[in-house]
Amino acid sequence: MSGMQAVKFCGQCGEKVSLLTPDGDTRNRHVCGACGHIHYLNPKVVCGCIPVWDGRILLCKRAIEPRMGLWTLPAGFMENGETVQHGAARETMEEACAPVTKQRLFGVYNLPRANQVYVMFLAELTGADNFAAGDESLEARLFDESEIPWDKIAFRVIRQTLERYLAERKNGRFSIAVEDVE
Repeated sequence: MSGMQAVKFCGQCGEKVSLLTPDGDTRNRHVCGACGHIHYLNPKVVCGCIPVWDGRILLCKRAIEPRMGLWTLPAGFMENGETVQHGAARETMEEACAPVTKQRLFGVYNLPRANQVYVMFLAELTGADNFAAGDESLEARLFDESEIPWDKIAFRVIRQTLERYLAERKNGRFSIAVEDVE
């Protein structure tokens, strides 16, 4: 069970749980021997944007760990009660104080080792000066393709997203991709 977090006590009754395969299931789960509650651990959804203005891409320099001080696209964990589109726009506002419009699904990236799924949207900024560093960012800046700090990109999934975006932009056509990130 690669990357599974350990559940030690039942969230329903507080008793110890055991790792076993429940009847009718095919995977080991954390199961409470006292009340029978099964604790399912599922991947986290991360949603974000590739915010673009006049051919330039908005990146944020991280003010928090992990990878503090490195550059990323605005993205973060989806909240309960929101859509992935709303989550991507919210994260862009939180990290870069940047409202976005015309969101289009760009890619879904599976990160099984991190138990995460990234859902990234292509979006337009509402103005060239309509952004600033949010609480989780040290800096927010628009980059031309030649200025992107490739050696200071925080996460492999962000690098993969940017590389695909730039390659497809040259063709003038954007696809929706589902990719794995190792």
